[in-house]
Amino acid sequence: MRAIRTRSQERILNLLKTIKQGISAQDIYVELRNLNQSMGLATVYRSLEALKLEGMVQVRTLANGEALYSLAQQDKHHLTCLQCGISIPINQCPVHDLEDKLEANHKFKIFYHTLEFFGLCDQCQSEQAAQIGH
Repeated sequence: MRAIRTRSQERILNLLKTIKQGISAQDIYVELRNLNQSMGLATVYRSLEALKLEGMVQVRTLANGEALYSLAQQDKHHLTCLQCGISIPINQCPVHDLEDKLEANHKFKIFYHTLEFFGLCDQCQSEQAAQIGH
């Protein structure tokens, strides 16, 4: 059964379909305004929240606290550098079996999951080592 969505929610979904990576609510607001489909920022946030609860949109919070929204099509996994903020996607998923067990054992419908590791990328490690060496 398909949920009844507002025009604002449909506009946001259509925009997210054209964007291949996560985008902030503020950037969604700007993009919609550029497409002459402007809506208030509060409406953007309300619509994103409703779409998230429906399982249509997933949110990923970066180390700096910024929330990025994308279509909930696939699970996302990343290595994120705490210093420069680079986020490297990883393709293998070690938790699919766990997800199946959790759904069965707890009768919990899982829409998606995220897995994120935080540390320092190779370049930031090299820069840190160079600074210590001086």
